[in-house]
Amino acid sequence: MHSLRYRQIHLDFHTSPCIDGIGAAFDKEEYQETLRLGHVDSITTFAKCHHGWSYHPTVVGKMHPHLSFDLLSAQFAACKEIDVNVPIYVSAGVDNVASHDHPEWREVGPDGRYNGWSSSNIAAGFHKMCFNSPYLGYLCDQIREVVRMFPTCDGIFLDIISQGQCCCRWCLEVMEREGLDAEIEADRKACARIGLERYYKETTAACKGDRSSMPVFHNSGHIPRGRRDILKYFSHLELESLPTGGWGYDHFPVSAKYCRMLDLDFMGMTGKFHTTWGEFGGFKHPNALRYECAAMLAYGAKCSVGDQLHPDGRLDTSTYSIIGEAYTEVEAKEPWCVGAENVADIGLLSVQALNGGVNREDVPDTGAARILLETHALFDVIDDEMDFAPYKALVLPDMVTITAGLKSKLEAYLAGGGKLFLTGSSGLSEDGSGFAFDVGAAHEGESDLLPDFALAHEGLRPAFVNSPLVMYMKSQRIRVTDGESLGDVYDPYFNRNFRHFCSHQHAPNRPGPSGYDCGVLNGNILYLAHPVFSIYRGFGAVAYKEYIENALDLLLGDAVSLETNLPSISRVSMTHQADENRYIVHLLHANTINRGGSMNLAGGTVAGRQGSFEVIDELLPVRDVEVTVRVPQPVSRVTLEPQGEDISFEALDGAVHVHLDEFTCHQMVVLHC
Repeated sequence: MHSLRYRQIHLDFHTSPCIDGIGAAFDKEEYQETLRLGHVDSITTFAKCHHGWSYHPTVVGKMHPHLSFDLLSAQFAACKEIDVNVPIYVSAGVDNVASHDHPEWREVGPDGRYNGWSSSNIAAGFHKMCFNSPYLGYLCDQIREVVRMFPTCDGIFLDIISQGQCCCRWCLEVMEREGLDAEIEADRKACARIGLERYYKETTAACKGDRSSMPVFHNSGHIPRGRRDILKYFSHLELESLPTGGWGYDHFPVSAKYCRMLDLDFMGMTGKFHTTWGEFGGFKHPNALRYECAAMLAYGAKCSVGDQLHPDGRLDTSTYSIIGEAYTEVEAKEPWCVGAENVADIGLLSVQALNGGVNREDVPDTGAARILLETHALFDVIDDEMDFAPYKALVLPDMVTITAGLKSKLEAYLAGGGKLFLTGSSGLSEDGSGFAFDVGAAHEGESDLLPDFALAHEGLRPAFVNSPLVMYMKSQRIRVTDGESLGDVYDPYFNRNFRHFCSHQHAPNRPGPSGYDCGVLNGNILYLAHPVFSIYRGFGAVAYKEYIENALDLLLGDAVSLETNLPSISRVSMTHQADENRYIVHLLHANTINRGGSMNLAGGTVAGRQGSFEVIDELLPVRDVEVTVRVPQPVSRVTLEPQGEDISFEALDGAVHVHLDEFTCHQMVVLHC
């Protein structure tokens, strides 16, 4: 397996042909000193940018018209002198130089307009190229040229990997040849899959043609869960996830908890920017980077920070001072992260993995992950090909249809003592006729009322709610048979329409219960009738969180490996380093706050931006932290790392209890066995 370094930079360099003096301020010694300032050990550096220009002499493409020397070779040599790795970047999916010379290579939608970021010839932006066109051969020639110029580089990073529903002349020929109809959307998507598969095969072969061990990564902005068919083309994974750039702070933990289950090393990728890629002069607060890099370590990833080089070729010292604050801490913590395996009680069976999604977010997955993160559960994100046996419980969020193959695997898991947490339509058979398992209730279809209300039984309902709780998505109608009812559904008086409506939103609940149940517990299966994870993702009410948390506690009982009194905004994970015979509890805390808002700015990539930014500013200490951990071996010593400080602990009934007076941002609590 290709092994990554811990402290990486992704150095964007998308540079307009209208700017002169490209690389004119590059100085080897200054470049090296700035990388040292940032404690950087690897930097991804550009061969070709989105504009389509090369930053080295080329016989295949075109060197930037205002670059007078081999900038990439100069950067490469400077890095290698100080033991900094250099993966090389090649823009693959967009190329404005190629589109200017060969507009027929661009993706064209079924409406005749160009696909991608820029559909008009007079709009600023990059041009999406079609992988079914001769552009793919041109791209592969560029890749082969780069790997022959830099045979000792540390990998090839290929960017913007997607194929849309293209109807260019070459895609039309593919569809004709394959018996596909260009007027049918499903057939256009099938053609796109053909082009994408062709891309993966041919570009990977170009990367590895002279060196079979050449690392390769194909970037699409997100690692789709369940797409194991493409992993053979990857040497490692890079999880692009800029919290302020559109991904948010919840994307990375979910992605990382899935990717660490695969047989590939991986890194997280955040940015130094306040907004996102392409921002010059924008700076994230150092505390934000400290937290984001600490989270990468806690979730098993190596670290990468995105930067953008000024056209003059000089690295910005403010940027690398900020990065250096985070990477100094990463460097000190690395020994407790190498070879660490995640410890998990719960397996979150990903809806995205089962449904073949490719977007950054699937709502049920995000809602479920938020609940598990906020309640400090130890969990992995899994697909249906992974082993279920290690988990005390599996969460199937909101819309997991039970196919024959999945049913067989889950039945074996239940027979081995495993537990299922089902919500919404999860657990229903593939034909929709009823539950695939004996949940202790009869299924009578989906409710036609929206919203309805849930009044859970005492102990399951939120601590501060004793009335029916509004549920903003449709429930499944169930009547408990031989299971234990978890509460009642209350119907509204009516759905809102012009014939009958009440107040500003929906009608209130009828005074009495509907006769349907809001949930049921039957042995090792707990089922909630509403898609509660999606509702929580959409509305975020604390009442929903407590309802779901109480239901999980009811199912799991005392069978949890970690308990803590940390607030819900804190994050917890636990890993095991078998070679060192120790467990590492990662405690993370940062207060995020929404700042900014909708503005209409002329020019730039934030023109007409809607919404706010979730930012981290001050890192406040968390005091009087209690942590109880259950591990299979006796614990002889507990230390705080990387401080090397021994702390007292109490061992009782197979559990280890520790108290921390306080910590700030990230603390590793190490249990030595």
